[in-house]
Amino acid sequence: MARRPTIKDIARRSGVSESAVSFALNDRPGVSEDTRARVRRIAEELGWQPNSAARALSGERSGAVGLVLARPARTLGAESFFLRLVSGVQEVLSAGRIALLFQVVEDVDAECAVYRRWWAERRVDGVIVVDPRIDDPRPELLAGLGLPAVMVGGPDVPGTEPPGTEPAGTEPARPELTGPAGTEPPGTGPAGTEPPGTEPPGTEPAGTEPARPELTGPAVPSARLPSTIRADDAGAMIQVLEHLHGLGHRRITHLAGLPGLAHTARRMASLRTWSEGRGLGPDRVRSVVTDYSDTEGAAATRRILAEPAPPTALVFDNDVMALAGLAVATELGIPVPARLSIVAWDDSALCRVTHPRLTALVRDTAAFGRLAAEELMAVLAGGVPRTRQSELPRLEPRESTAPPPTAY
Repeated sequence: MARRPTIKDIARRSGVSESAVSFALNDRPGVSEDTRARVRRIAEELGWQPNSAARALSGERSGAVGLVLARPARTLGAESFFLRLVSGVQEVLSAGRIALLFQVVEDVDAECAVYRRWWAERRVDGVIVVDPRIDDPRPELLAGLGLPAVMVGGPDVPGTEPPGTEPAGTEPARPELTGPAGTEPPGTGPAGTEPPGTEPPGTEPAGTEPARPELTGPAVPSARLPSTIRADDAGAMIQVLEHLHGLGHRRITHLAGLPGLAHTARRMASLRTWSEGRGLGPDRVRSVVTDYSDTEGAAATRRILAEPAPPTALVFDNDVMALAGLAVATELGIPVPARLSIVAWDDSALCRVTHPRLTALVRDTAAFGRLAAEELMAVLAGGVPRTRQSELPRLEPRESTAPPPTAY
């Protein structure tokens, strides 16, 4: 195995002391410009790179950003959303020669444990947090640790809403999700309930690095809360429902994602508000939660289409479930879109090559990732946390949606 070059190797080749090499490589005074240039040239020839662990221990940055995904492992391989999101994140990080440290865990408790370990080991300079929860412990934890973070799709940072958006707190964070028994995400409360508090524990005076915090104690100022990249899930849902309603559909079922996720709650709340405004009760327009997998998407579709009065339109929270639903309809002899319309929340190549091509919400997911990474870079550079609005997805009607049969 080849040995990694060291500062001692550079010093020997350059004919200067190891201290002089350190000064030159770290751009510190104490060496001439000629010596600095010679040392850097030799370091490059030898393929020397700084030891990130040693730099972290000395108080310098680690040169890495973390991303932890707490989802069932079986759902990851089929869903393309995160692959496109990470590609956008990586595009920004690679330009700054920053590494992405990625880990998959089973649940949020395990995710929080990873953040504590990364912080204690100084493994990352900041983190990008995905899948905000209704009762989410992560903003508090990260603020208490002092670990810079960006929440993708989270609630607004108080006082930092983008121009034209509603004031923080006006969008129900914990909506009352009604419908057929068993469809509500567990742990949800009445509409309008405020998101969890932002008081972390064990914070130290400004400028002091906290020891391992006991997450109880004085309130953390909002300036230390994570930045947010805001996604308009409610507006996107309305686009879908207006399209189907305009075609004549009055019985619509939304096959939602994991219960407890903030964006699942926002989509379900938007559907309920929209349907109530048109006099369509939960017997006609409703949400059913799943785990995002093709297996559950297919099973839920089979149950729903076997009901005495099945819906004439299905809205799936990702492309994989939509394709599974289409396969079930084909198996049952239900023509799409002649008797059943299908909409996929996230567009993909699969939506465009299947037959019939699926109507889908189109958005630049890679741009979503780039925005998150750019915001984290801004925070690491000393910027204050803020809320940034991502682009609203655009519904692209294709061959999978049409007016319902006249008999319905």
